[in-house]
Amino acid sequence: MTTPFDVAVIGAGAAGMMCAAVAGQRGKSVVLIDHASKLAEKIRISGGGRCNFTNISATPQNFLSQNPHFCKSALSRYTPQDFLALVKRYQISFHEKHKGQLFCNDSSEEIIAMLKAECDSGNVEWRMPCGVASVGKDGELFRLETDSGEILARHVVIATGGLSIPKIGATDFAYRIAKQFDIKMVETRPGLVPLTFDGAGWQPFVDLAGIALEVEVETGVKKERGYFLEDLLFTHRGLSGPAILQISSFWQQGASLTLNLLPQIDVAEVLIEGKTTLKKNLGNQLGQWLPARLADGLLKANGFDGTARIADMPDKQLRQVGEALNRWTIKPNGSEGYRKAEVTMGGVDTRELSQQSMMVNKVPGLHFIGEAVDVTGWLGGYNFQWAWASGVAAGQAIE
Repeated sequence: MTTPFDVAVIGAGAAGMMCAAVAGQRGKSVVLIDHASKLAEKIRISGGGRCNFTNISATPQNFLSQNPHFCKSALSRYTPQDFLALVKRYQISFHEKHKGQLFCNDSSEEIIAMLKAECDSGNVEWRMPCGVASVGKDGELFRLETDSGEILARHVVIATGGLSIPKIGATDFAYRIAKQFDIKMVETRPGLVPLTFDGAGWQPFVDLAGIALEVEVETGVKKERGYFLEDLLFTHRGLSGPAILQISSFWQQGASLTLNLLPQIDVAEVLIEGKTTLKKNLGNQLGQWLPARLADGLLKANGFDGTARIADMPDKQLRQVGEALNRWTIKPNGSEGYRKAEVTMGGVDTRELSQQSMMVNKVPGLHFIGEAVDVTGWLGGYNFQWAWASGVAAGQAIE
């Protein structure tokens, strides 16, 4: 008879390794299973290979969920400062890049090595690469059929992430297990993803690909409203950059975005007040505020004459110019999908889980953590913080 493990963790990414390490260091017998041959590929490629491993200002307000209070417990019990203490203990050098985002100075491989060392110090057993064909419950034990044989465990933690970036091995495994055990799901969709626009409608802007600038972007109303001041990047198919990745998590199909391309300038007011002093034509003036290619492209797309002298233009038309730049309203037709999405929105409904242990209320011993769950952070290290915090919550709860 195979001796049961206290816990089998499926998925050796950020959340899974954290959970396995914490449980193992508490003296629990842990097996960590992953179908990939290369460890923690999503950590490896994150942050341009330097891993934006947390955000020092992370709060529950930086996360989206249909049950927004759920994440508070885990996030309060394992904070960015807690993870930072671990990073410092391993003497990994890091820097703050932008708005609280912390990156390795050298390589994301250091974070992977740290987590593996933490697992090893908890005597975690590895099964990798190793696929899991099925997960069944037999009385108080779970029975896993795997490529390396049958595994029995008192607890199973599903840490296999979401659907984003399938080329590095993302699958719907977590959702299949949820369905098998009749656990409610929140519909999934790509998050932190570039947005695309109708081919013909976007044609005037195709030549602007590569232009980047800081903008205000917003969508939605009231509790559903998202607003960010971040960098925008024009692409051949639409818009990207941090501003768009951020707002994409709030954007709903069929909704518009409102962009302020010149957050520091009330364009209409400056143009109208300057009619007596501004000797330039409209195109030259806008070219002082915006990249010339962008100014020219926007004027053409909106049917404005860039050669018109500002002094000769009626106030009404100058207000229209201001509206086009300070409140540019556009409607995406979709996104670049899971292949370009950094995260998956939705997932296992948190109302099915204990916020203390991440365990399924009606299936004792079965836990879901990390991206598999309907908790999605903003861009900038927040999703890693959720991985660490949810992994620790489950790891500490294993009995």
